[in-house]
Amino acid sequence: MASGANQQGLQQGIQQGLQQEGKSLVLRLLHRRVGTVPTDLVAQVEVLPLSQLEALGEALLDFKGLEDLVQWLATNS
Repeated sequence: MASGANQQGLQQGIQQGLQQEGKSLVLRLLHRRVGTVPTDLVAQVEVLPLSQLEALGEALLDFKGLEDLVQWLATNS
């Protein structure tokens, strides 16, 4: 039983690590692509699940400005 609990804890830890890395990478890329991202938009990005962070990471390659991020979040959050 302890082994199963340890395995589940390990999985959760890995998932949280991936989530944190995804957030960090996407926020760095956004800053580079559109400039300073307002705190309220950062907060919206930080609560996205990993699958949406990945989608945002791909979408931001086409962003021209901050308005593109606002639109993406309105459509995908």
